[in-house]
Amino acid sequence: KEKGFLNIVGATSGDTGSAAIYGVRGKKRINIFILHPHQRISPVQEKQMTTVTDPNVFNIAIEGTFDDAQSIVKDIFGDLDFKSQYKLGAINSINWARILAQVVYYVHSCLHVLNHENDKAVDFAVPTGNFGDIFAGYIAKNLLPEGTIRKLILATNENDILNRFINRGDYSKAEVTPTSSPSMDIQAASNFERYLYYLFDRSPERTAQAMEEFKNTGRLDLSQYQDQIRRDFSAGTASDGDRDEIIRLFHEKHGYLLDPHTATGVHAAMQFQQKNIPMICLATAHPAKFGETVARATGIFPEEPQAITGIKDMPSRC
Repeated sequence: KEKGFLNIVGATSGDTGSAAIYGVRGKKRINIFILHPHQRISPVQEKQMTTVTDPNVFNIAIEGTFDDAQSIVKDIFGDLDFKSQYKLGAINSINWARILAQVVYYVHSCLHVLNHENDKAVDFAVPTGNFGDIFAGYIAKNLLPEGTIRKLILATNENDILNRFINRGDYSKAEVTPTSSPSMDIQAASNFERYLYYLFDRSPERTAQAMEEFKNTGRLDLSQYQDQIRRDFSAGTASDGDRDEIIRLFHEKHGYLLDPHTATGVHAAMQFQQKNIPMICLATAHPAKFGETVARATGIFPEEPQAITGIKDMPSRC
């Protein structure tokens, strides 16, 4: 009997790629192809991927942004005959299983806080550029008893398309701005259409039409849905200076080193936090992945775990 095989294809803005690669490296009958934007992720993030030289691992750096990489992957998966012929599978948040896994920690953390603190509701602050993590929160919010998750606060960096969408109904692309939180340097969130599906009363036709319009024009005017959008989400942004200040402040007050993405979420949380409502901030990465940014803010380079120290001088393939 002929054995099957799988070609995994994904785009990464820094972290998903290395996690996926480590998950399948050396596996039989599985190849993995990961696209990342050349010199637009941190050196540690790049090394975590490119030092895995197993023959079934293919790292591909593209000249462009994460949006360009994600567009390539989406076009590939849009060709259903090609997808079937080459047995393609998705690894990042294009894959619904990724969203389902993220729903779990919203539910877990809600139960933990509510059981221990005797509170009735919690708020979440979520740093996101691709709308995947916070969309998992949206699913969790609708899954749990009404009011359990009171507010979902979306936090973005200077690439603020999602902030503009939530606060003004303006979903329009701009040039991607490189920042100290590169995993959120995104101007076309790949999970956005999933939320549109619910916003449009679960109409696949209207969703497809809107996404085609966005593909052709680079913008959508969703201001007529503003009331519903604002019931579902709040949003805030943080600049490089804001992140540095939050990283410094939290290290001084708590001895805790935030990575720049988590700092973006904490900055938004501090803008929206209300007395007597627990605020859960989702953390995203080890600060040592962004050592220069953390050192700029605190004067301290984060201690590197062995998993990072050990890869710096290893051979790479890309």
